[in-house]
Amino acid sequence: MDCHICNESTESFLHEKTNITYYHCSSCEYIFKSPTCYQDLETQKERYNLHENNEENEGYRAYFQRFLDFVLPHVENVKTALDFGCGRTSLLVQLLEDAGIACDYYDPIYHPDTLDEKKKYDLIVSTEVFEHLHQPKEVFENLLEKLHDGGYLAIQTEFHANKQSSFEKWWYPQDPTHIVFLEPRLLKFCVKCMDVNL
Repeated sequence: MDCHICNESTESFLHEKTNITYYHCSSCEYIFKSPTCYQDLETQKERYNLHENNEENEGYRAYFQRFLDFVLPHVENVKTALDFGCGRTSLLVQLLEDAGIACDYYDPIYHPDTLDEKKKYDLIVSTEVFEHLHQPKEVFENLLEKLHDGGYLAIQTEFHANKQSSFEKWWYPQDPTHIVFLEPRLLKFCVKCMDVNL
């Protein structure tokens, strides 16, 4: 099977404990589950509804605050933002607006009609989203196109260790909605292909 990112051939391996087939691209270090494991949005929603995430949860609030404490010192002149893949709540939106940044939000399951395709932003944030995407390269490219010149895209996901033995012990693939797994060089590869600066 060809890689979703660079179209090179991949090598497959079988996870011995789960009996799930994964495909690994040695060219860009992209790993993805067999497409037979991909779920439709309604099935994914059933799992997401089990998450106890709400605005009043102090741990959930602290989680997003740590993300912003890392991101915001690295960006300049940010007045508008988009929370892409926000989930049920608008907590991250609230925190960004508390920081003086006007923020829109979008989620294909919970808020599918909130995205203005023509609008551009100074900052786009996407936390724990890319591991769920069937075609992450297409989404990555679309998000970059929604940025103003000099804008910022901040993605949070867990990177794989690029070692099969470690991957098979990793908790991240155990979530059935986690279907693709990235490595830092992969994002640089995508940016290079688009001929933009990282």
